[in-house]
Amino acid sequence: MTVADPEHPAGILVTSPSKPTKVNCWSCGAMRAAHFCQQCGKVQPPAPVDYFTFFGLPYKLNLDTTTLERDFYGLSRHLHPDINAISSAQEQDWSLEQSSQLNDAYRTLKDPVARTEYLLRLQGVRLEEQSKTATEEARRTGSAKKQVVPPDLLEQVFELNMQMEEARMNKKLGEPDRTLESELRDTRKQLEAKYDGMMQELHAAWNEWDTLVDRAHDGDHVLEDDRVAARDKLLEVLNRRKYLQNLLQDVEEVLEA
Repeated sequence: MTVADPEHPAGILVTSPSKPTKVNCWSCGAMRAAHFCQQCGKVQPPAPVDYFTFFGLPYKLNLDTTTLERDFYGLSRHLHPDINAISSAQEQDWSLEQSSQLNDAYRTLKDPVARTEYLLRLQGVRLEEQSKTATEEARRTGSAKKQVVPPDLLEQVFELNMQMEEARMNKKLGEPDRTLESELRDTRKQLEAKYDGMMQELHAAWNEWDTLVDRAHDGDHVLEDDRVAARDKLLEVLNRRKYLQNLLQDVEEVLEA
């Protein structure tokens, strides 16, 4: 896959993390592990690697989170700053940096959505700007928020926006419409069902991506078009999911106002 550093050129499907350069431990001279020396246990200088590489994982989305958790706690026992509190100032700095990177990598990779977003960032793409912050900024400045309405929701979203605007106006005038509010609650339930079902779509898109990684690992030639199609499917599912999430927040705000 593509990663955003000089070792991984854009557009390449990398099947496994790059192996860290074998160097000797700065303390005992033994061939060290990536993060600490297996011979003397000393923390080593941090290397600029992505989160998958930090854990020695392939660039795949179906991860064994139980193994990830086990590895996290195993590394924590060597890298945590409290373990290295009596070490030199340089070692304490390395420990702090390594431990921080470990925590960031673990938090990102254990969460299915965050893991997918991170892999896409390594591919050089990001979700459409549909965040709550973007919504608030658009309202403050009067500018249009950059977002893409999923085609399957176009008609429903148009009607929903009309209903929410009417509900806001009614409440502003002190004349709430209970029938309209009931319809909005029904719509919210429908959207929540769509939102929950999107995790199944995301897992299906994971499988498509991971299949390409496995094929490349086995020596099969993977077409760039296939890689881009699998990547764009992941992006499309996450964008629709994020759009639904923000739409549900808007409905909730109207109902609770």
